[in-house]
Amino acid sequence: MVALGTKAPPFALNDVRTGRTVRLEDFKGQVALLVMFICRHCPFVVHVQRELAALGRDYEGQPLGLVAISSNDVTSHPDDAPARLAEQAREQGFGFPYLFDESQAVARAYDAACTPDFFLFRRDNDEFRLAYRGQLDDSRPDNGKPVTGQDLRQALDAVLAGRPVPEPQRPSIGCNIKFRSA
Repeated sequence: MVALGTKAPPFALNDVRTGRTVRLEDFKGQVALLVMFICRHCPFVVHVQRELAALGRDYEGQPLGLVAISSNDVTSHPDDAPARLAEQAREQGFGFPYLFDESQAVARAYDAACTPDFFLFRRDNDEFRLAYRGQLDDSRPDNGKPVTGQDLRQALDAVLAGRPVPEPQRPSIGCNIKFRSA
């Protein structure tokens, strides 16, 4: 896992909802930035996608940048192609940019491992530094626990209030990102 305090890698990717290019520097006025690696086909993402949309609504108006990125190989997983991601965003009511990482370079730069995978950065002067990399909550498909977003919400609230993120940080669990074979 990427070490806490690591600087956010830059990105410039197209939003599947609007076609607009979204860059890391677009969020420089925010106190925090949440980067979520998600996709359409993964059952772990399907299980939490309503909570992801709720996060966007609940933190609207806060000094928080929020962006989702899909980096899966669409040759092997056509359900994760930009047009299908745009459908997912409309169906779920995602109010945040949903970016497509065709080259997969951004997922590699972030060391993203699975979908969903969450990276929460705190602004430190003119840079974003990693404050939380962990799970949304302890709900999983078929484990019977409700989706609450508790772990990520606690981290978001702490960062926005200028407090340390509660420990322990538990890693995300989900489907491996579908990288193209070399």
